[in-house]
Amino acid sequence: MLPTKAIQVYTDGSCHTKLCIGAWAAIIFIGDVKIILSGIEKNTTHNRMELIAVIKAIEYIQKNEPVALVTVVTDSQYVTGLQARQQKFIVQNFTTNKGNEISNAALVKELLALLDKVPVTLQKIKAHQKISAETNYNIEADKLSRSLVRQAVKGL
Repeated sequence: MLPTKAIQVYTDGSCHTKLCIGAWAAIIFIGDVKIILSGIEKNTTHNRMELIAVIKAIEYIQKNEPVALVTVVTDSQYVTGLQARQQKFIVQNFTTNKGNEISNAALVKELLALLDKVPVTLQKIKAHQKISAETNYNIEADKLSRSLVRQAVKGL
């Protein structure tokens, strides 16, 4: 079945590196409908939050709009570079050249598996730009994830 809808997603993740408390946010546009997903994680890193934001968004879309063309806009070079390194990861069994497991291996595997099932384009956007039509929702996702981190830190 061919994709019938175009869905735009904006994601971001944030982490308090000293306390290892993080948050992620995903803003999904399905037609005129705006859906906001977010969450807080403990014992985490910035890259984990970036990965989880994209994973949660794609899982939501897969469950609710399984036949769609999806564009994920993120400021994470780490996330957008994963597909280009997928074959290398597979060949090396998700280990580094020194034989250690790559960082966030389980999440990387999960995201790559989702990207094999759902037609997703990962689009890199420069972080922390001035508000414009193109960057507005990326900024909103950034502000939401950072706000959630601040709330979680205050709750300690």
